[in-house]
Amino acid sequence: MDRVYALSIHADYRCQHSGVCCASDWDVPVELPVYQRLDSALVSGSLRPAADADGGGAPLIVEDDLPDDAGAMLARTTGGACVFYHSGSRLCVVHRDLGEERLPSTCRHFPRLAVRDRRGTFISLTHYCPTAAAMLFRDDVPIEIVEAPRAFPPADYEGFLVGPDAWPPLLHPQMLMDDAAYGAWERHMVSRCADETLSPEGVVVTLQRDATVLRGYTPGTGSLIDAVAALPREAVAAPVHEALGPSLALFADVMRAVPDDFKKEPDEGRLGDLYLVAVAPAWTQWDKPLKRYLAAKAFASWTAYQGRGLLTVVRGLEVALAMVRVEASRQCRDQGRLLDAELLKAAIRQADFALNHLAAGDELARMWSRVEGRSRAGARKPASRGGA
Repeated sequence: MDRVYALSIHADYRCQHSGVCCASDWDVPVELPVYQRLDSALVSGSLRPAADADGGGAPLIVEDDLPDDAGAMLARTTGGACVFYHSGSRLCVVHRDLGEERLPSTCRHFPRLAVRDRRGTFISLTHYCPTAAAMLFRDDVPIEIVEAPRAFPPADYEGFLVGPDAWPPLLHPQMLMDDAAYGAWERHMVSRCADETLSPEGVVVTLQRDATVLRGYTPGTGSLIDAVAALPREAVAAPVHEALGPSLALFADVMRAVPDDFKKEPDEGRLGDLYLVAVAPAWTQWDKPLKRYLAAKAFASWTAYQGRGLLTVVRGLEVALAMVRVEASRQCRDQGRLLDAELLKAAIRQADFALNHLAAGDELARMWSRVEGRSRAGARKPASRGGA
């Protein structure tokens, strides 16, 4: 069985039954074998929905236009909650009455975001989940990558699957890395996030410098893993952003990657002003959770495989931080107070909702790959491969 890795802050994750995932008005496909078991349980009476479906329909929706491998979709209430979600206890009645193995895969794996490659399985969490978001604010463990986290035993986790013959991530558009070197770079990114001398902005700027230095690697001058180890030790200081404009521009890019069916009406009015008076003055109080958020975006990165190089991965971190600035300004505007832990948590949740659940990941990677400069249209076919 593959080795499993997670961030230390996520390693003891356990669902706290917030109910957000069950009441978010999401389409949840039900795999055919799961559908057959649920349908039988409904017929026998061993399973009963917790609420009525919108329009009085069946709890399992069977129609012609279903996703591949799906036998049905879970029905939802008029309020958008799953019909099997019991709002009083905040429990899923399928899970409660039939066991976890009877859940659709979407329900079993949320909020896990997994990457499985030749090195093993790497599991991060989407911080749209309130429990996952709260874990960014813990201060009882150092931020690092750990093996065999007790919350995630070896299993066939769904996520981004990298085939055994697939290429490893790119160093830049003209050169592949090797698995060990990318693993060293991933650990390096997380270690920068753990640097107590750095601000979140400093983490991004320092990693931009590090990725640029690493791009100068030439095969035959030593191993690429040694080049990662030889990156400058000194960090690059960066101040809190003086204005929200650049972050709003990056936010707009993310919104362009959201399919039209999921786009909301723009609601960015006065956010620039609110950032100046309600977010920026309090921003430095929250360096630790913000850097843990960046570590969670750096670890188990799908962008590493979808994008065109390490600068692309770092661009994703820059965008994630920009999204939090924008959403923090929105929270402060809507709630009428200065940024605090509750509002920052809500902002991170909304940022991850957009990045992980609304925007198309491959489209984000394509846009972020523009920072590589040397990207070429067409097939991903680098000229050489890094390594020993």
